[in-house]
Amino acid sequence: MKCIHCHGEMMPGIAPLHIDRGDIRVSLDNLAALVCAQCGEVYFEEAEVNAVQEIIYAVDLQKAKLPRTV
Repeated sequence: MKCIHCHGEMMPGIAPLHIDRGDIRVSLDNLAALVCAQCGEVYFEEAEVNAVQEIIYAVDLQKAKLPRTV
């Protein structure tokens, strides 16, 4: 697979992903990804994207249970 930005070769690797949901931050430090050997662009495959979406959904559900502060 080629990088859409620089056309470099995409290689299996790991990458961090940080998600902010209001005042909550979720950090995934070692998520499987394809990383461009030339420019460092990161692509996540469908399985990882689906897992991250489930995490975001769970965070949103739990966040709704927290008391609101002023």
